[in-house]
Amino acid sequence: MPFSFYLHKRSICRLKPEHFLLSSSKHLPDLQCLFFVSSSGHLSLHRHRQHSGKEGQVLHRSKRGWVWNQFFVIEEYTGPDPVLVGRLHSDVDLGDGNIKYILSGEGAGTIFVIDDKTGNIHATKTLDREEQAQYTLTAQAVARDTNKPLEPPSEFIVKVQDINDNPPEFLHGPYYARVPEMSNVGTSVMQVTATDADDPTYGNSARLVYSILQGQPYFSVEPQTGIIRTALPNMDREARQEYDVVIQAKDMGGHMGGLSGTTEVKITLTDVNDNPPKFPQSVYPMSVSEDKVPGEEVGRLKAKDPDLGDNGLVNYRLVDGDGMGMFELSTDSETREAVIKLKKPVDFETKRSYTLKVEGSNPHVDPQFLAWGPYKDEATIKISVEDADEPPVFVAPSYTFEVEENAPQGTLVGRVHAKDTDVANNPVRYMIPRYTDVEQFFSINSEDGMITTTRPLDREALAWHNISVSATEIGHHQDTKVRVNIRVKDVNDNPPEFASNNEVLMCESVAPGKVIETVSAVDKDERTHRQHFTFSLAPEVAHNHNFSLKDNRDSTASVYVLRKGFSRLTQDVFYLPVEINDNGFPALSSTNTLTIRVCSCDSKDTILSCNVEPYVLPAGLSTGALIAILACIVILLVIVVLFVALRRQKKEPLIVFEEEDIRENIITYDDEGGGEEDTEAFDIATLQNPDGANGFLPRKDIKPELQYPIRPGDRPAANSVDVDDFIKTRIAEADSDPTAPPYDSIQIYGYEGRGSLAGSLSSLESVTTESDLDYDYLQSWGPRFKKLADLYGTKDCCVNDVDDGEDS
Repeated sequence: MPFSFYLHKRSICRLKPEHFLLSSSKHLPDLQCLFFVSSSGHLSLHRHRQHSGKEGQVLHRSKRGWVWNQFFVIEEYTGPDPVLVGRLHSDVDLGDGNIKYILSGEGAGTIFVIDDKTGNIHATKTLDREEQAQYTLTAQAVARDTNKPLEPPSEFIVKVQDINDNPPEFLHGPYYARVPEMSNVGTSVMQVTATDADDPTYGNSARLVYSILQGQPYFSVEPQTGIIRTALPNMDREARQEYDVVIQAKDMGGHMGGLSGTTEVKITLTDVNDNPPKFPQSVYPMSVSEDKVPGEEVGRLKAKDPDLGDNGLVNYRLVDGDGMGMFELSTDSETREAVIKLKKPVDFETKRSYTLKVEGSNPHVDPQFLAWGPYKDEATIKISVEDADEPPVFVAPSYTFEVEENAPQGTLVGRVHAKDTDVANNPVRYMIPRYTDVEQFFSINSEDGMITTTRPLDREALAWHNISVSATEIGHHQDTKVRVNIRVKDVNDNPPEFASNNEVLMCESVAPGKVIETVSAVDKDERTHRQHFTFSLAPEVAHNHNFSLKDNRDSTASVYVLRKGFSRLTQDVFYLPVEINDNGFPALSSTNTLTIRVCSCDSKDTILSCNVEPYVLPAGLSTGALIAILACIVILLVIVVLFVALRRQKKEPLIVFEEEDIRENIITYDDEGGGEEDTEAFDIATLQNPDGANGFLPRKDIKPELQYPIRPGDRPAANSVDVDDFIKTRIAEADSDPTAPPYDSIQIYGYEGRGSLAGSLSSLESVTTESDLDYDYLQSWGPRFKKLADLYGTKDCCVNDVDDGEDS
């Protein structure tokens, strides 16, 4: 038998009438309808055992499988009682309580519960469609006592019906948008979109409408799409750049009672080139001093353009004016200012003012706003030249003078002239800086600029003198220097001389008439193209029989041999005086001596030797003799070196220990002993036992043949304290020991005896106390104790001497 499902009246209020048939029921007074869904999906009404109009006719349900239809539960129900979703009823349920209804599936037992007796289904929790839109459940009727299924399980769906409980949300807000300034009305700025979590397929809960709450009248928004557009024309960025717009999205189609959400949109106007450049002033006054150098800045100006970036870029150029040749214009890349610089020096005395016209224009013009132009502006610059205290100006940029060498002191060299170009036209004074004329060859008249020599000049020593002359206005510190080049003109004051002073080498077997040398001459004076030298023999050798001289008339001369039979043994050197004349004005001449040396030559006239000493020596030494002499010298040197080395060697000491320093050494010990009662500070047995010593010091110069052992009887007893006997024994052993050192030695024993009649020997106490002891016996102890005897034995005499000295 199939189930019967009774829908609660509060559940059917959301259904359309065509979805079900209404009927009254006396059994379920709180239900308004009862419906079934057949396997074919059609709704049918079933009334139990209802008779038709004809008596005795019974309507019967055909046997077929039943499928539960979906039903609805309103979300967000907040009533105090659980919501009755519906009721299950089986045809086999006779109302006696033998049937138990079971519910399983999504939310069964937690969200949805069923009364197992009546079949009523309740929702125990508040449902949220946005979390879960529907639940699938399974119903079954079983026998209460056996739990045996009476009908097969049937599946049905519980749908959560939406209500408007979610406001619209802008998920990506706040928004930022940009739009060019001066845009036309209706220009799209951007689109904003809100979302609503409610069911868009049911009712108007998710149907959104957009509106603008803030930003009017500049912008508008399309209600259905959320597209923001400009609403005013000619919005100027320079007047206002940013706008804060608030957009609202409202559900329920924008009707009253709908939920809403808002977002902010920050709209920025971007720049376009809609403003031409403009100079703040029409005329710009500037000034420049006449002492400025080209390249220095004169002034600056700037055209203002409120546009940004390339739209506000301004280029400058000079378009007119009488100062276009004197000034130039450049643009500062950082400040975008027009910089006027000096192109050429200006002179206050020549022209005192200039005019320039500057144009500033935009290089990037938007064709859309071309009609708003022109995008340029002009300004006038008036530049005045200021007078400056300028230094004097020389008439010429440099001077070149000439003066003859050997000219007397005070000879005029030339004159320099400078003048003051200022209006005051002050007098000018001249001077020669000493660093340009260190040796002070020249002097200048400080008033008229006359340059004279201070002593005769020598062209051969220095042909050019390059000095500077400084001109200064009286009463001012500025000066100007000019270069003065002085050329020393040559005069014939140097006689000619041989070009070379080399000796002439001549063979003994030279033939008469042979040329042995060709001589030439030089002159320290300035060489001219007409300079010529003549040669001749000096009068005293003009008629010699050995050599002759021939002038070649080309400033050279040839030396000839007149005879034969020259011999080095007879005469090895000949001196030939030659007179040389120049053709200068005045003409000068000099006599130079030509040295001719006779040499030994072979048959081909090749010079072998020009030395005459081998022939002069009466006898010579052979090579072997020279070698023997050198060998003897080397041997003697070696012997001397060995001898010196042996003398410098240090002699080895005779004993194994090093020599001690004989100088006095003072060693301070800050240690106080225990006195006579201290028997543990030192072991006296070490002194009493000779074996405790370090042993003998062997001598290196002799080897003892007999060792004298120590007699046992001579040793003191082990426990004896008679140190006198012990010391005497040691002295006897040292005297008889052949291995003992051949000099006196002092051995110190750290032992204090029973006492001494002499008391303390410390000099520290004797200084402060009077002592009656007589130390004169120290004089008889010999030279070894002389120092001690002088300190103590002669005390009285020394004191007397001191007293005498004080009395005197």
